Amino acid sequence: MSGHSKWHNIAAKKSKTDAARGAVFTKIGRELAVAAKGNPNPETNSKLADVIAKAKAANMPNDNIKRSIARAAGELSGKDYKELTYEGYGVAGSAVIIKTLTDNVNRTSGDISSTMSKCGGQMGKPGCVSYQFDNKGVIVIEKTVALDEDTMMEYCLEAEAEDFVSEDDVYEVYTTPEAFSSVRKYFEDKGVTFLEAEVKMVPQNTITLPADKEATFIKMIDKLEELDDVQNVYHNVELPEEDEEE
Repeated sequence: MSGHSKWHNIAAKKSKTDAARGAVFTKIGRELAVAAKGNPNPETNSKLADVIAKAKAANMPNDNIKRSIARAAGELSGKDYKELTYEGYGVAGSAVIIKTLTDNVNRTSGDISSTMSKCGGQMGKPGCVSYQFDNKGVIVIEKTVALDEDTMMEYCLEAEAEDFVSEDDVYEVYTTPEAFSSVRKYFEDKGVTFLEAEVKMVPQNTITLPADKEATFIKMIDKLEELDDVQNVYHNVELPEEDEEE
């Protein structure tokens, strides 16, 4: 799994533009509200606690988090948001998985299909590419003097994490989806902060594309991520570090 997450320039990751950061907060805000619906207490709602960890890793302000959770009892009470997953292909047979939250399935599927086709891709049937990915909990932690590899190994063993990888300036901790909440909480209780914390689709193998097709692929991913109903886009293309968002 080493090499999937591009975290070799932490400063660049932390300095997204205000517009990009606002778009991320909007999407996470909807995810928070949906997770909180029916039970806004993260102490007894592990799914909500996981999304809060994701929000904090994205540097979402606490006030925004609280407002998003409060929305669960307000405007979302009359909406029926569905979590839907779409699969398909980009240029050169690249594999793409799109996670959405939508209250209008026809709108969402139409927008995704149109966006992909305009960039040389196409939607596929359920299961057409997901077999090339593993569903994993991923926790990315910045290396510090106090948190050396021996300490990380000890923490991961105690937390019963599945694996951890030491990169240039971060540790990548992997868990099963079922164990993600408990592993995340273990590290939080140790006072560790996260650069990333969420369950995501991790490609088993990555591919590289010629420069011209790579540009087309990046355009498609950008356009998909701009869609209001799209929460996350996963793929198996190895992109240059400055373009990698996963």
